[in-house]
Amino acid sequence: MPDWHVNGPSVLRIAGTLLAAWLAVQLCLWLHTPLPWMLGPLVVTALASALGQPTRSSDLLRNAGQWVIGAALGLYFTPQVGALVTNLWWAVLLGVLWALAQGYAFGAWLQWRHSDDLGHLSPRSLRATTYFASAIGGASEMTLLSERAGARTDLVAASHTLRLLMVVLSVPFAMQWAQAHWGLHVDETLRMVNRTPQWPGLLWLALASGAGAMVMLAMRRANPWFMGALLASMGVTLLGLQWSAIPQALTNAAQLVIGVSLGVKFRKDFIHTAPQWLVSVAIGTLAMMLASALFAWALAWGTDLHVATLSLGTSPGGIAEMAITAKVLQLGVPVVTAFQVSRLVAVLLLVGPLFRLEERRIAAA
Repeated sequence: MPDWHVNGPSVLRIAGTLLAAWLAVQLCLWLHTPLPWMLGPLVVTALASALGQPTRSSDLLRNAGQWVIGAALGLYFTPQVGALVTNLWWAVLLGVLWALAQGYAFGAWLQWRHSDDLGHLSPRSLRATTYFASAIGGASEMTLLSERAGARTDLVAASHTLRLLMVVLSVPFAMQWAQAHWGLHVDETLRMVNRTPQWPGLLWLALASGAGAMVMLAMRRANPWFMGALLASMGVTLLGLQWSAIPQALTNAAQLVIGVSLGVKFRKDFIHTAPQWLVSVAIGTLAMMLASALFAWALAWGTDLHVATLSLGTSPGGIAEMAITAKVLQLGVPVVTAFQVSRLVAVLLLVGPLFRLEERRIAAA
C-alpha cells in the first residue's frame, strides 16, 4: 500500500524503525565498521524483524534512496571510463556467463539435496523452486516467475534473502580487512571527477535522473528508481557534463533506508522456513562466494584490473549493495556497476526463457 495512504500506527512503526536504524549507524561509526550507513540499519532491522518486532520500511523512502544511489553511481562514468568499460566487453560477457552457470549449478545441487524432503512437490514444481531460488539477481522478479511456474515461492524468496544478507554482511568486511592489511589502491581514473555539490547543477542532475526513473516506471522495468537514475546520470556524465556531485548526507540517508528495506524482509516466520533449506542455501552461497573470488583472480590476470574491483563485480550480491561497497571503499565503481548491471539484465531476460527451454527438453525426452 502506498506510503501516503498508511495510517497513524504505520507511520509510527516507520519512524521507530528509522530511529533504531540511525542509532545502529552511530554504533557502527563508533566501531569503525565498513558501510556503517547501510550495514547498521540492515542488521538491527533484520534482528528486530526476526524477533517479531513491529518494524516497517517506507516504499517512498526506499525509492528515493535508490534514486539517490543510482544518480551518484552514474557520476563515475566519465568518457575515459566509458571507453575502458567498453574495451572490457569480453570480460563483462564472461561475468554474465559465469553468473548464469553458477546459478544453474546451484539449482541442480539444491534439487539433488532436497529431492526427498520436497518430494511432496511435483517434479515441475521442484525444478521451478530450485531453479528460480538459485538465480543470481532480481530477487523479486525471480519470486514472481517462480509463482507463475508453480514453485514454492516462500522457499525462493527465503533463498534470495539469505544469499543477499550473507554477501552484503561478509564482502564489505573482507574488503575493509584487505584494505587495512594489503593497502588496496585502485586506478585513480576510476574515481569520480567532480566531488563538490554545486547549484544549480544538482537540480539539473535531479531532474535528469528523475526523468530516467519515470521512463523506467512507464516501461515497467525492474528496479526503475535505481536503474533509471543510474542510466540517466551515466548518460549525462558520458557526454562530459559534470553538473554536480551529490551531498554526502544524501547518500548516507539513502544507504540507511536501503538497509532498512533489506532488513524488514526477515519476518518472524523466516526462521521457521524449512531450516534444512536455509542451511543448503547458506552452504551454496559460501561456495559461490569462494568460486567468484577465484574467478575474479583469473579475470584480474587477464584484464590488469584490481582483483578487489572484479570480486565486487562478480560477487553473487545485489547490484546496489555491491556498487555502494565499491563507492564507499573507492574500489572502482564503474567496473563493478558495469558487471553487476549486465548480469542483472541477463538474468532478467534469460532465466525465464531458459527455464521454459529446459522444460521442453525434459518433456521431449
